[in-house]
Amino acid sequence: QVQLVDSGGGLVQPGGSLRLSCAASGRFLSIAVMGWYRHVPGKQRELLAIITSGGSTNYADSVKGRFTISRDNAKNMVYLQMESLKPEDTAVYYCNAQGVVVTIGNPPSGFWGLGTQVTVSS
Repeated sequence: QVQLVDSGGGLVQPGGSLRLSCAASGRFLSIAVMGWYRHVPGKQRELLAIITSGGSTNYADSVKGRFTISRDNAKNMVYLQMESLKPEDTAVYYCNAQGVVVTIGNPPSGFWGLGTQVTVSS
């Protein structure tokens, strides 16, 4: 089984910064894509950013230019650096891994972290 542990959330003032981290552990061979989502109660879960194992990235328009996703394949870590935070960024942020190859011959799987709360408020 694969576990994703996301962390780094907290309370920050508008205009501030936070860095989220996600550690993948367990028995697996590779992870194709890692990403970050967020969820606000009453709304759909929103995809914010993804990064491939090769380092290609893609961002939602709502965070482009403010958030930066990065990945350390050697440590099985993914990060989300968040700058210029706004009250509307308040949400639970989730780490996601897709295309996880656990064993050769089995189809790749997807996994989620448990989430970390980010609150942007003065």
